[in-house]
Amino acid sequence: MLCVPDMHPFLNVAVKAARRAGQIINRAALEIDNLQVNRKGQSDYVTQVDRAAEDAIKEILMEAYPSHSILAEESGSTGADNAEFQWIIDPLDGTTNFIHGFPQYAVSIALTQNGQLVHGVIYDPMRNELFTASKGRGAFLNDRRIRVSRRDRLADSLIGTGFPYRVFDRVDNYMGAFKELTEKTAGMRRPGAASLDLAYVAAGRLDGFWEFGLAPWDMAAGTLMILEAGGFVTDLNGDGDFLKTGDVVAGAPKVHNPLLQIVQKHLTKANA
Repeated sequence: MLCVPDMHPFLNVAVKAARRAGQIINRAALEIDNLQVNRKGQSDYVTQVDRAAEDAIKEILMEAYPSHSILAEESGSTGADNAEFQWIIDPLDGTTNFIHGFPQYAVSIALTQNGQLVHGVIYDPMRNELFTASKGRGAFLNDRRIRVSRRDRLADSLIGTGFPYRVFDRVDNYMGAFKELTEKTAGMRRPGAASLDLAYVAAGRLDGFWEFGLAPWDMAAGTLMILEAGGFVTDLNGDGDFLKTGDVVAGAPKVHNPLLQIVQKHLTKANA
């Protein structure tokens, strides 16, 4: 049964911006060999597509809401520091996948009001899948209401993660957690675009997800979707400061806690 959401005007504008960015990305995907790729850091790339998509998003948002501030992956923070509303943008999450022609990447746009997540959009331009969420209004995939999975045992769960690729000080602890979870779950997946991994948790395609060292634009929209789809999201301490810490554990209600316990055990070793 289709359940078409009554979209908030903020969300409508974000969807327009995400689709515009998706058009830019899809056109560029036809000519990947001609991309200009620059290295921002270890295994961290940016292309003219990232910048063009971000510019398009910002243009649409600023035209509609000139008083709002923006935090974007490529251009950083713009607008008033004390603005009530802030847009958090990743114009192309999964750039490394994109430049290799690996079809797992997305546009992610979220809006905070006084620091609280209120709207989120994740758009997969390859599959034309549009994930949306608004605080208190639920989460949707292409106008269909989505919920986290009903999985009730970690042993039966499919869990997503992302390996460190910029900072490697906790990589041994990461691998320890990965090994234990590989042994205690139905499977582990590392597709390479955190925003989509989180959207997949919201849609029940993954039962849980964990990663260290993410930026706010990697997870702002996706974490709101999980919460609105009935799931749990915390940082590695079990608190709600994941946007600040960059560390996140998310999952279906009965999967989140056992997942968190295993990840916490290995993180404690990192801090010992």
